[in-house]
Amino acid sequence: MINTIIVEDNLFMLNHLINMLDSQSDFSLAGSFQDAFEAEEFCKSRGIDLIIMDVQTRHNHSGLSAGERIRKSSNTKVVIVTSLIDPEVLSKAKRGAADSLWYKDHGDGELLEVIRRTMEGDQIFPDISPSVEIKDMFSSEISPRQIDILRRFVKGMTYDEIASELKLSKNGVRWNLDQLVEKGGFNNKHELLAAVIESKLIITTLKDE
Repeated sequence: MINTIIVEDNLFMLNHLINMLDSQSDFSLAGSFQDAFEAEEFCKSRGIDLIIMDVQTRHNHSGLSAGERIRKSSNTKVVIVTSLIDPEVLSKAKRGAADSLWYKDHGDGELLEVIRRTMEGDQIFPDISPSVEIKDMFSSEISPRQIDILRRFVKGMTYDEIASELKLSKNGVRWNLDQLVEKGGFNNKHELLAAVIESKLIITTLKDE
């Protein structure tokens, strides 16, 4: 039996994942949590084979950070299951926060295949994050440099601060943001920021500790 815990703050999705595992004869559910850090503590005193982990959990506790610590301290496999399309989520998962990552809208069959292959020793990650429509453009049309600028702008950094950190000119920062406003059909930068946050393209609220 695969001794498993599930970490998911959305109760509907949590119950869905529980029912998915209940339908499989080789999984034993040891517990379910809405907070990644609570799940991390639970793992310290029990032999857990697998964690199915959300990224943004209760209190904004990061499933990526919890997953990385769990993997470093045990043989537990961590499969991240998320709806966040922020490229940094996929990048951090690949850098050691997870054994595999899959997206929630891909269906139970694909997810179960990813989980089973992960338990067999494979590491499975999509090549890129999904592309979603953000008003009049798709997220795939936003360059990595523009993502970097947006991430810092969402955090409240000024043009000067962004330019200094990314080694760009202030006019370069302004030009990139103006281009995104125009391409997306927004009236101003505030509408752009609201849209990228709502689409989960930029996530800045995760707490690592």
